[in-house]
Amino acid sequence: MRARKSTIPSQTIDAVEHRVRRLCWRYADKLQFHGWHHVSFVRAKAAGFAEHNGADRTVVEVAALVHDVNYIVLRNSPAAAGRDLRMGILRECGVEEAVARWIDEIVDEAEMATRGRHISLEAQALSDADTLFKALPVTPVVLAHRYLRENGLSLRELAHKIVGEQRDVHDSGYYFYNPKAAENYSRWALANLQLWQCIKEAVDDPTVVELLDAVHAVDATDFEAEPAAS
Repeated sequence: MRARKSTIPSQTIDAVEHRVRRLCWRYADKLQFHGWHHVSFVRAKAAGFAEHNGADRTVVEVAALVHDVNYIVLRNSPAAAGRDLRMGILRECGVEEAVARWIDEIVDEAEMATRGRHISLEAQALSDADTLFKALPVTPVVLAHRYLRENGLSLRELAHKIVGEQRDVHDSGYYFYNPKAAENYSRWALANLQLWQCIKEAVDDPTVVELLDAVHAVDATDFEAEPAAS
C-alpha cells in the first residue's frame, strides 16, 4: 500500500455526500440503476483502490460521488452530459475550482466507453470500482432490468452496448487496472461478458424474439389490469 494523499477536507467530502445523496433520493425514479446504492458502492471500492495504488483518496471519493450525475440530466447519456451539474455541486460544497476541474476530468477519463490503457491513478481507482459493479455476478440478475427501465433500452440494445464497450477492453488486458482487483474479479468479469455475448446472440433468434414479445405482452396486460390506487 502506498502513501495516502489528501487534497479535500473531510467536511467538504461530507457536504458532497449529503448533496448527492439528497439528489439520488429526489430523483430515485430516474436512477433505478445509478441510484445511491450504486454511488455508495463505487465510492467505497474506489477509496480502497486509491489506498492501494497511491492515488489521492479524497479526490477519488468525491469523483465517485459525482461520477453518474449525468443520469439525472439525461437518460442513457455519457458522463460529460452531467458536467454543469457536477461542477455546480462541487462549487456549492466548497471544492476549489482547480480541484473541481480535475475531478471532472477524472470522471471523463474513467468512463468505460472511452477509457484507455494509460489513465491517471485516480481514474484507475474510480474505473475499477465502477467496472466491478458491472461485473458483480448479482448485477445481471438483480439490476439489469433496472438499467433497461432507467435508460429506455431494449435487451438487445443493452447486450450490444455491454459487449461493444467491454469486450475489447477485457481482451486487451486492462479491464481492471489494479492487479489485485484483476486477480480477484476477472473470473466474474469474463462470466459476465460471456453471459451478455450469449444474450446478444439469443435476441437475434426469431423464436427467442417471439418468447420475449409474449412475456412483454403479459407484463403489459398485468400492468393495465392492476386496480388504481385509492
